[in-house]
Amino acid sequence: MTQISLGRLAAIATVGALLTGAAPAAAQSVLLTQRAAPPADVTTDADWRLVAPENLLVVDTVKGRILAELEPRVAPLSVERVRTLADRGFYDGLKFHRVIPNFMAQTGDPLGTGGGGSDLPDLAAELNFRRGRVADFAVVPNVNANTNAVFGSMPIQTQPDAQMFVTADARVAAQGLFCPGVLGMARSQALDSANSQFFFMMGANASLNGQYTPFGRIVSGLDVVKALNAGTSENDGRVETPDVMTRVRMASSMPEAERPVVRVMLPSAAAFAARVTYKRGTRGTNFNLCDVDVPAEVVAN
Repeated sequence: MTQISLGRLAAIATVGALLTGAAPAAAQSVLLTQRAAPPADVTTDADWRLVAPENLLVVDTVKGRILAELEPRVAPLSVERVRTLADRGFYDGLKFHRVIPNFMAQTGDPLGTGGGGSDLPDLAAELNFRRGRVADFAVVPNVNANTNAVFGSMPIQTQPDAQMFVTADARVAAQGLFCPGVLGMARSQALDSANSQFFFMMGANASLNGQYTPFGRIVSGLDVVKALNAGTSENDGRVETPDVMTRVRMASSMPEAERPVVRVMLPSAAAFAARVTYKRGTRGTNFNLCDVDVPAEVVAN
């Protein structure tokens, strides 16, 4: 069956380290200032980029609209599959048949059981990709030894840029991470069995990293996903009265007058860095990449 096994993929709890000793007064003052209020977004147009219409997935549901930016640089095969099926109308009327609160909402099965797919062949898993130098990339310093970053709107783990000097293609290895809002391709036990089903993450789950293909991220409508009718852990998230996707299209295939327009803040912008600093101050030693939100605005809807 094309589904994620909840038993195999239990959410990983984050355990915060205890701080000992008192910080100097100046350090305490800075920390309190960081926690007092989020930074004001003082930006210019140069701090933002528009999401390309061919990468903007528009999912209308009975609970509202979800907009997601697909990322072909991370998973080109999966993005092309979802584009193709969306513009065929394949997803129209399909159920969110499996919804686990604080984890994910799964859809894309024409049977509504978790066992269906399209008439197209299954896809090879896209668990890693090669990253070059791009403008919409920034490292997010963290407490571990890995290079965590934002790539477009995707959270990733990657080798550092310096490694590009010794690679034949001037690129480095990278992997998308399953943070809140990330879209992933569902599959069966076989690694290369993804087809039409996919899921929206509601929470972070590191056990999916390197096991499932991430291919995009929600830029508007995470609240809609969280409002979907859910199942329970006892029935592995299967929903008795599932909500449905009423219409799913790529923005590029919609009439221009109906096409939503979304802009996303560049991770290299000073306002983005200020948000990361603020979040780090509020989370302390528990801070990780999945705490970083990528600001997005719906310019036209």
